[in-house]
Amino acid sequence: MIQLATRVTQVTPSLTLAITAKAKEMKAQGIDVCSFSSGEPDFDTPQHIKEAASSALAQGKTKYGPVAGEPGLRQAIAHKLNQDNQLNYSADHIIVTNGGKHSLFNLMLALIDKGDEVIIPAPYWLSYPEMVKLAEGTPVIVNTTAETDYKITPEQLRQAITSNTKLLVLNSPSNPTGMVYNHEEIKALAEVVVDHNLWVVSDEIYEKILYDGTEHISIGSLGEEIFKRTIISNGFAKSYSMTGWRIGYLAGPGDLIKATSTIQSHSTSNVCTFAQYGAIAALESPDSPQCLQKMLDAFTQRRQVILERIRSIPKLSCPTPMGAFYVFIDISQTGLNSLEFCDGLLNKQQVAAIPGKAFGADNCIRLSYATDLASIEKGMDRIEKFVTTL
Repeated sequence: MIQLATRVTQVTPSLTLAITAKAKEMKAQGIDVCSFSSGEPDFDTPQHIKEAASSALAQGKTKYGPVAGEPGLRQAIAHKLNQDNQLNYSADHIIVTNGGKHSLFNLMLALIDKGDEVIIPAPYWLSYPEMVKLAEGTPVIVNTTAETDYKITPEQLRQAITSNTKLLVLNSPSNPTGMVYNHEEIKALAEVVVDHNLWVVSDEIYEKILYDGTEHISIGSLGEEIFKRTIISNGFAKSYSMTGWRIGYLAGPGDLIKATSTIQSHSTSNVCTFAQYGAIAALESPDSPQCLQKMLDAFTQRRQVILERIRSIPKLSCPTPMGAFYVFIDISQTGLNSLEFCDGLLNKQQVAAIPGKAFGADNCIRLSYATDLASIEKGMDRIEKFVTTL
């Protein structure tokens, strides 16, 4: 039997991908499964984006490109960050990566040494701690509660900082909770980061999916000192329904971007060349805002429906998500932990949900409402039946 590297044994496989795969397998067997598991918009990629990539193919954009990304895309991203987020980056402070996940993985390899501590508020996106472990760093999990809308407070952040702390991971809008930090909350966290001379990576992949007039605040926009300590991770998957295109990016200090480019040059090289031209169209086409609004209108309606259904079911509760397309449901009153709940729900009612244990909260489950209304209604009927049997 092959002896694997120790780092592999310290990492657990993605539960979200595993459950999504199991649900797809059941569907392939002819079983009627309602899946709330995947964090993937159910819309097709907008036509103008596909046409831009198709045109690039026709023009022969099929060769190796610069490791850090096509110059036109890096420039378009820099312009977007300046205009949308008030972040003064130039193109040479940006690297294009194979999805947002890859941007974070590159970052951890470039920044984190053995023994470095990375503060991760929980509930968290399940890959954050695993990436830190693969970089031989130490994840420091700070638990939050529904009472604070699952947001880390400045006091909690201060208490978690040690002489080994190097990085804070900030995700707003959040996966899995859908919470969004407001201006004052972000400002207070920025002050702690600056006071303790930390780095902060702001994962902003859901920044365009917001509700009820909620505003996205990028932490690096709040002043020169915090900007110097900020790294931005983002991508095209969620806002533009481009999950399979695998295009993300990292923005930050020039030395860091050069380091991640070196790492990428020995791992994946450049991102798919013609796909990058689709990403340029996503950022620059006048058709994009209308497409984004159409998806957001649908998410808004689905959010209202799923919240009403959850709140009508005894033993279930959840805060109102202000961004992304997830509800994070407290199942404490059912007497089951999240794995027991999700396993029973899938086997008895054929509904796929993600256990909160994957996100550091075993008393909750995550449902994605990136699916059609009919599936939401049918799935919630089945969840209600399941809960009433407990």
